[in-house]
Amino acid sequence: MADIRPIVGISMGDPFGNGPEITVKALKDKTLYDRCRPLIVGDRTSMEYALKVSEKIDGIKLELNVVRDPLEGKYEYGTIDLIDLGIVPADKIPDTLDDINGPQPFKIGACALGGEAAFQYVVHVIQLAMADKVDATVTNALSKEAINMAGHHYSGHTEIYADYTGTKKYAMMLAHEDLRVVHVSTHVSLREACNRVKKDRVLDCIHMANEACKALGIRNPKIGVAGLNPHCGEEGMFGREEIEEIQPAINAALAEGINIPEKKPTPPDTVFSKALGGIYDIVVVMYHDQGHIPLKVKGFVYNKREQHWEAVAGINMTLGLPIIRVSVDHGTGFGHAGNGRANELSLVNAIDAALMMASYRNNKEIRLQAV
Repeated sequence: MADIRPIVGISMGDPFGNGPEITVKALKDKTLYDRCRPLIVGDRTSMEYALKVSEKIDGIKLELNVVRDPLEGKYEYGTIDLIDLGIVPADKIPDTLDDINGPQPFKIGACALGGEAAFQYVVHVIQLAMADKVDATVTNALSKEAINMAGHHYSGHTEIYADYTGTKKYAMMLAHEDLRVVHVSTHVSLREACNRVKKDRVLDCIHMANEACKALGIRNPKIGVAGLNPHCGEEGMFGREEIEEIQPAINAALAEGINIPEKKPTPPDTVFSKALGGIYDIVVVMYHDQGHIPLKVKGFVYNKREQHWEAVAGINMTLGLPIIRVSVDHGTGFGHAGNGRANELSLVNAIDAALMMASYRNNKEIRLQAV
């Protein structure tokens, strides 16, 4: 009988970051294997160390199955299928297991080797998806500093995916539970971000936000569009972007039948409260921090008394691609990586979102073929 579970290609992330241990923690969940066939792209050296840490902390022993092609995977609980790119030598992975104190953090930080490895893992999962060998891709965290140290001058996953898939119109989406945002611009200066608020770009982002919500099971998405300036410019007193760029984009979207309840830009200081209250299913935001701050305030929970993160939730998607890409919404955690305390919730959320989008895309293709 054919195995209909979708194959999810998961990049391991920076080998000196939290990606290997987060991956192992996520794959301890037996129910994950009921939903999909997870395939890791990374380094055997890093994954073997993460398995040792996991066994010491939780007493759960998992095995690696090194493969060259997705079709060789076992995809059985208890076995982690891995495409080993062989970039990180064993002597570069510090064995910080301690019988008395337990696993200790690597404290290596960003370096060219880690950046090169993380970059190659991402490129490989993209190539697998473009060749239809995996149904979706999920990425662990990489360091922008490290990949640039390795000579790969990208500002993050989003730009790597766009370049390697030949995509011109794309956008970053963040989501945690019922709060979702799509960015008009991301990794540019605030001054440049203001310059990028143009009608055509805002309209493209409205289109991508609408389609993304449908892929996540929302039939008639309600879209909020944030203003750029305080009070949405106060009729031009504090800036004219709302009048000259954002409102024309909204008018064009409304003419297409897209549901924008307020029919105008919403002041940034109230738009997220409205989204949390159910007025919007998603918000189109104008720049990086306008969207990232509310998502991380909601999804990242730090225990002040015990001084550790209780939750690091939320996901990051790249919209507009010919393939599916969902990522964790946190960094590499260099200061703590290797001690086994990293939280896997964001990775699990990312895998589940990727599966929903894969199902939507497959059903859409079937409908188009039937026409």
